[in-house]
Formats: sequence, structure tokens, C-alpha cells
Amino acid sequence: MKKDDVAKQYTTPVGAPAFVRGPHRFTDREYLNITYRTDRDALAKVVPEPLQVDEPLVRFEVMKMPDTTGYGAYVECGQAAVVRFGEERGEYLIGMYLDNLPAIAAGREISAFPKKLGSARLCIDSDTLVGTLDYGSLRVATATMGYKHKPLDLDTAREEVAIPTFMLKILPAYTGEPRICELVRTHITNLTIKGAWTGPARLQLFEHALAPFADLPVREIVSGSHILTDLTLSPAVLVFDYLAKQEEATQKIGALEDLS
Repeated sequence: MKKDDVAKQYTTPVGAPAFVRGPHRFTDREYLNITYRTDRDALAKVVPEPLQVDEPLVRFEVMKMPDTTGYGAYVECGQAAVVRFGEERGEYLIGMYLDNLPAIAAGREISAFPKKLGSARLCIDSDTLVGTLDYGSLRVATATMGYKHKPLDLDTAREEVAIPTFMLKILPAYTGEPRICELVRTHITNLTIKGAWTGPARLQLFEHALAPFADLPVREIVSGSHILTDLTLSPAVLVFDYLAKQEEATQKIGALEDLS
């Protein structure tokens, strides 16, 4: 393979790439979201500067994706902290767990989604919507919500799903030191809300050393939502470079935002 051909590759193995190029369209993506209040000090330990926490709120999400271009079908579970970047309100993704290799690899390599291997499930049990996450053979989280008890305002659902998302992109150099250490932002585009509901919700988090959801304990359930959507994820954009001097970082961010 010639050098020019090597530079055209976007991932490995060459000839059998771990994932295909996007954009990836999610059809009938189904959310179970439970927003809860946690301990402020615990949340402050995992949310990186320059993001700020005004209220110690966390959104626990289970997403069922039965039809995704390039990825197929899978279920994903994660935690997101409600944060602010300057005057912009958003969420910081703490961790995401799923069992689909292309989605894990693309999420980490192309963007900065903090994806790990885990087994999530979203199903209906009698009159209850149930979301679960197992890490290995152990249960990490169980979420329940009354199935379609009340309609949720579609604008409220859109705001909940389309909120800007912040993530850390960290890649080491061959010396072991960081080669890339950045805060990036992405958001959802081409969003269609196909249905949205709310109802009583509960969340149980179980202690686990390698899937530490319970490090952000549930102190109060704020809301529960069940949302059905079609959507596309936008490319990530750099908002803060931890390795650059502040002046250089500001110039770099401005240039990248102009390109986007």
C-alpha cells in the first residue's frame, strides 16, 4: 500500500474497518430518561473545568436503537451531568455503556463519546417501562417508569434530547503523556419527535468498581421521560484545549468553529 493510500484510511484494520463513515441516521431511537438530584461534591469530582455545575442534576439514560445506519441495532446506557459552559447550558457525558463494537469504536475514535462495553436493555414489563444495565454478569442500574402515563409536551421533549453535549477527548502519546486532551461539544440535528410521555419514575444504582454509576447517588427523582425520535448526530467541535496555552487555544477554537 502506497503512502498516499495509507493516509486515506479512516480506521483499522485496513480492508475490514471497525466502522463505516457517517453521518449515521438513527430511526426510532427510544429514550428512557430519569433526571435526579445527587450530591454536589460528588458531581464536582467528575465534571471537568471549565464546565460549571449550577445544580447537582444528573440524567440517567437508556437508549434503544433498533435501526442505525452503519451500526445496526443496539441498546446504550449512560449518565450525563447538567452543566454550563460560559452562558451555554448543556450536559457533560460521564460514561456510556453498550455492546456494539462499531458504535464503541466510532464513538471513541471519531468523536469523544466515553463508551465502554456493557449490556443495556430497554423493555416493557406489564405496565412499566424498564431500563437495565449489566457490567459483565452484575447488575449496575435498574430504572423504571410508568408506561405512557401522560403525554409530554413535544417542545419540552425536543429541548431535553437536543441539548448540547460536552465530552472529554483524551489520547495518549507513545510516551504515555497526553497527546490530545480536549473538551469537545456535539449536538443532535435533523430531529423528529415521534412521541413523548412522562410518568412516575424510580432509579436504583448498584456499587461497582468499574462502572461507578452509584458514585453519584440518587437523592431525589426530578423527572422521568419516554421519548421516541429520529435523529442525526453532528460532528464534534473543539471548545477547550487543555494542552495549549490559553491564547493559542482560543485561536484554534475560533478557527475550527469557522470551519463548522
